[in-house]
Amino acid sequence: MVEKPDRNLALELVRVTEAAALASGRWMGRGNKEAGDQAAVDAMRLVLGNVAMDGIVVIGEGAKDEAPMLYNGEKIGNGRPPIVDIAVDPLEGTNLLAMGLPNALAVVALAERGAMWSPGSGFYMEKIVVGRAGAGAIDITASPEDNIRNVAKAVDKAVEDLTLVVLNRPRNKYIIDAARKLGARITLISDGDVAGSLMAALPDSGIDMLMGIGGTPEGVITACALICLGGEIQGRLCPQSDAERAQLIAEGHQIDRVLKTRDLVKNDNVFFAATGVTAGPLLHGVQYFHGGATTESLVMRGHSGTVRRIQATHQFSKLMQFSAVPYATVEA
Repeated sequence: MVEKPDRNLALELVRVTEAAALASGRWMGRGNKEAGDQAAVDAMRLVLGNVAMDGIVVIGEGAKDEAPMLYNGEKIGNGRPPIVDIAVDPLEGTNLLAMGLPNALAVVALAERGAMWSPGSGFYMEKIVVGRAGAGAIDITASPEDNIRNVAKAVDKAVEDLTLVVLNRPRNKYIIDAARKLGARITLISDGDVAGSLMAALPDSGIDMLMGIGGTPEGVITACALICLGGEIQGRLCPQSDAERAQLIAEGHQIDRVLKTRDLVKNDNVFFAATGVTAGPLLHGVQYFHGGATTESLVMRGHSGTVRRIQATHQFSKLMQFSAVPYATVEA
């Protein structure tokens, strides 16, 4: 690298996620996930363009969702050093926003150029996520029962007191059945496995682990957060069709390879920011008032391990004097 990131870029990235949350939050419960996603993407792209960095998007969401996107390979920032890779999910939980459900987020992660693993055509990944207390206790090649028992032991809980998050999909039924048979507690989520992973990784969230098949891009974004939090992720590519499997093999991927945290993100020079769009147990959502809004964000840096919660009040009349993001219609 010409220049490594040495300032806390996470404190600049939070402006990016706040903008995406403020723009997309207007669409909460309105049933139009494409419009909410487009608002988040447009706002995120505009504010990212002002950040002092030479960035390339390596993890984007649009290809899978056929949605408006910050596309892989897109150059972001003002072109000055540091030279970085960016993982974005402008609106994680488009369905959550459209239906007015909890835990929709705007998310950005950043690392040194070349530090993030690229999933190529791998849209789906089997994964297990735990926080610091459970790190070292998981093995994605073992059964769900063994992983639940081992994590319970690591966090000093009875299995009956353990709580895991599972994405509520037919492909994850085997995990749900195993957890119920053991008597573990389950939180089923309809979308948003970055939010679920963050809850599993953060202390005092009431969630001990996440298991199941979810998005591969979300797995890389989660790994960035775990570098900061000290938790652990293990994953394996999980193609959902023969055609997807063949494409991954053609790209040189080993389907059965176990991907650990450091395989997904190589070092500690990582920055992460997430802002709540809809209210949930992880973050408050955007709350609008006449002329402005409030937001809550998580901001993290890998080198220091510092995790900040930032509550902000935004005055639209002032923001729109220097921002092209259409936060609101401001009367003269």
